[in-house]
Amino acid sequence: MFFEIYTTESFIEDYDKLTKIEQRRIDKIKEQLKTNPYAGKPLGYEFFREKRLNGKRLYYLIFQDVVVVLLVAYSDKKSQQATIDAIRRTIDVYRKDIYDRFKKNTLIKFLYSAGFYVFHAFDKLD
Repeated sequence: MFFEIYTTESFIEDYDKLTKIEQRRIDKIKEQLKTNPYAGKPLGYEFFREKRLNGKRLYYLIFQDVVVVLLVAYSDKKSQQATIDAIRRTIDVYRKDIYDRFKKNTLIKFLYSAGFYVFHAFDKLD
């Protein structure tokens, strides 16, 4: 079973600021998480984990029932506890976002399979 990898907007902003080397390391971990999402260290919950990368941490949430891994944050050891606390406070927000995205993607896949084309809000009409 392959997990889909989703990201938060704040994760994307942080990712874009990283060096190419750090981005490649994260990309490798993303590939690993597709087949083995429980590879990282659990952080109080089985579904909340971190992977270490040269003194920094990649934080993610696993949504087993919809087969999704959500990359949430990337930080150094110095801000580790603050990052973990912030994620714990917003787990319900992340959960709602994932289930909303999952419902939307499931509907779009169904419509495509039925022969319909669905315009996305981000589609450009040039």
